[in-house]
Amino acid sequence: MEGGPRDLVLIGGGHAHALVLHGWVPTPEVRVTLVNPNPTAPYTGMLPGHVAGHYSRDEMMIDLAALAGRRGARLVLDRATGLDRAARRVLLADGEALPYDVASIDVGISSDLPSVPGAAEHAVAAKPLNSYADRWDRFLASRPADPRLVVIGGGTGGVELAMASAFRLRSAGARPRVTVIERADTALPGLGDGARRALLDRMARLDIRLLTGAEVERIESGGVILADGARIASDFTLTVAGARPQTWLEDTGLALERGFVRVGPSLQTSDPAIFAAGDCAHLSHAPRPKAGVFAVREAPVLRRNLQAALSVGPMRAYRPQRDYLKLISCGGRVAVADKFGLRLEGALLWRWKDRIDRRFMAQFRPDAP
Repeated sequence: MEGGPRDLVLIGGGHAHALVLHGWVPTPEVRVTLVNPNPTAPYTGMLPGHVAGHYSRDEMMIDLAALAGRRGARLVLDRATGLDRAARRVLLADGEALPYDVASIDVGISSDLPSVPGAAEHAVAAKPLNSYADRWDRFLASRPADPRLVVIGGGTGGVELAMASAFRLRSAGARPRVTVIERADTALPGLGDGARRALLDRMARLDIRLLTGAEVERIESGGVILADGARIASDFTLTVAGARPQTWLEDTGLALERGFVRVGPSLQTSDPAIFAAGDCAHLSHAPRPKAGVFAVREAPVLRRNLQAALSVGPMRAYRPQRDYLKLISCGGRVAVADKFGLRLEGALLWRWKDRIDRRFMAQFRPDAP
């Protein structure tokens, strides 16, 4: 090998990168390094089920260390803080730097609210998922008898986690009071009328209060203060509002869209040696909402194009579907489907979702091919 092996650095252990590694065929010509703060990464599809008590923590975690070992890759337990594109180095939080010939970014997003006073001190962001799962498990271990929860964000994610939380606490014999706060006049935007009505009914069955047209002024220890002066008592405040990109991306010099890395059909950024996928990427050729289904379906294209960038060969184009089936769990073993505006709900849909999620995770078992 003239000049030695080429370096591929996968920045972040998101779903797209996990699937890239799963399908990677090791060769002496390429040295693969995965950078992630933790040796495991949570699967987003199972998070509401974990919160509701249907899945253990281990069942929803992808073992990145084992996956990297099976594919002959190196796992670096650290967080990327920048790129030195001139020297082709990935800068790490510990001060070290990793050389790359080709790099890919899949670092996800955050749902924290840095502009809201008190959010950093007194609230938990649903993303990153690892931190949220840790805080939720600790809360369950020391919860009061009548826990009060506030979920900031009345989109699909916020409503799904509110129902999961209420179900888990009720199952444990508690009497939870759960409030969902949405700043818009209508909750659950982007869903068909049938799915929206079904989810609102499911929230009502769990006695979840929904406040729309409500602006959060600040978050305190033990409560959320609204712009109109109202105070909502809270023992556990969760923020699920919006999607915020990681701030270090701003200093990379890559073309961004509202802080997200712009990519074209090949999933290459404005620097052809750097790719991006998952929630941190903006599909400039076909903008789509932030959803795990796109990261999963980007993976085969990303893997093929990384291989092409490292050697010689044609690249494929990623063309995302315009719509996709949404299966939304409702706390218990019941789910709502959003498709064609119809109202579809029940235990059968939950079992279908469970089968899909378990099949996805089965790819990463040690005995998987």
